[in-house]
Amino acid sequence: MNYQTDVCIIGAGPGGALLAYLLAKQNISTILIERSDELGKEFRGEHLNEDGEMILKKHHIFEEIESLGLLRMSRVEYWKDGHVFKTIESELGHAGIHVPQQHLLQSINNQASIHLSYKLMLGTKVTELMQNEKGQYTGIKAQQKGRGEIIVESKIIIGADGRYSTVRKLAHIKNNIHNHGYDLLWAKIPAPANWEPSIKFSLVKQQQVALFSQAKGFVQIGWNIEKGSYPALRKQSFRPFIQRLIDAFPSLNLSIERFITSWSDFTLLSVQSSISEVWSKHHLLLLGDAAHTMTPTGAFGLNESLKDADLLSDLLHQVFYQNKKISETLRQFEQKRKPKLITLERIQFQREKEFSSHFISS
Repeated sequence: MNYQTDVCIIGAGPGGALLAYLLAKQNISTILIERSDELGKEFRGEHLNEDGEMILKKHHIFEEIESLGLLRMSRVEYWKDGHVFKTIESELGHAGIHVPQQHLLQSINNQASIHLSYKLMLGTKVTELMQNEKGQYTGIKAQQKGRGEIIVESKIIIGADGRYSTVRKLAHIKNNIHNHGYDLLWAKIPAPANWEPSIKFSLVKQQQVALFSQAKGFVQIGWNIEKGSYPALRKQSFRPFIQRLIDAFPSLNLSIERFITSWSDFTLLSVQSSISEVWSKHHLLLLGDAAHTMTPTGAFGLNESLKDADLLSDLLHQVFYQNKKISETLRQFEQKRKPKLITLERIQFQREKEFSSHFISS
C-alpha cells in the first residue's frame, strides 16, 4: 500500500509523538510510525523537569496526564551510612515529576487522534529510505504486520527512533559516542509503607546509587557500576552485593529481600552519550535520542526530546505556511539545538565527576 503525507515521523516515543500532534494540530498531514505493537512500553527515563512540565502545560496535555496518574517528588536527599546526610528542597514545590510513559503517550495520542491530518501506524518497521535523483529523501519503505510492505511518500522524514536509530543508520549519519565510565543496573520494587516521594542518592563503593519514587507505589533503583564490569560482577556472590544496597537504605530492607533475590532481578543499561555528526540531511532530520543520546544524569533525555518537538513544530509551520525552504529550516533547527545539547553533555560529565563531593561535610 502507498501513502502520501507532508511529514513522516519514525518513532512514537515522547518527542516523535508530541511533534506528530503539534503538526497535525496545524493541519500539516503527518504519519507517525512505530515498530512496536503498542504505545507506551515501559521506559526508565520518565522524569519531567520544569522544562518538560512547561511544554506539556503549554500544549494542554499535562492536565490529562495528571488525571491518568503522575507523582511529584518532594525533595532530593543524600544518604550516608543509612541516614539522611543532606536535603535539598526545590523552589518549584517539587524536585521532579514521575510520568509513566504509557500515560504520557496515551494523552498525546488522544489529542492527536482528533485531527484528520494525523495517522498512527503501529507494528511497522522501516526497512529503506527512498531518494530522488537529487539525493533528497522522499519517503520510506516499511514492513507492517498483517499487510506486508508499505510505502510512505513524504516531503520531510523525521527520525525519532531512539539511541539505536534505524533512520540514522539508513541515512549513513555518523554517531559520535562518548563513554562516561559506568554502566547502570536498574531494578523496580514496591515502595515501603509511608514512603515519602523523593529522589534519594547514596555513595556505595564510590559508585552512585539513586532511588526515584514512581507513580503507583514503586521505587526505581539506578546503581552505577564500572563500565564493562557486569560479566565479572555476576560471577561473584550476590548476597554481599545486595547487602550494600540494604545498608545504604535500610527502610527498603523487606522490599529488597523479597523482590531482588538474584542478578536476574536487575536490568543492565549500557551508559553512553552521543551527538550525531549531522542532524539534518537532504530533507531528513534526527530528533531526540536519535540525534543526542543523554546519560541518566540529571534526567535530561525525555525533557530535551519534548523541547526538540516544541521548537521543530514552530519551524515546520514556516515551511508549510510561509514557503520557507525545507533544507534551510532543518539546518536552522540543528543550529539552534545542537550547541545546547553539547553544553548539556558537558554538564552531565561535570555532575558525574563531582557527585561524591555531595557527601563531604562542609
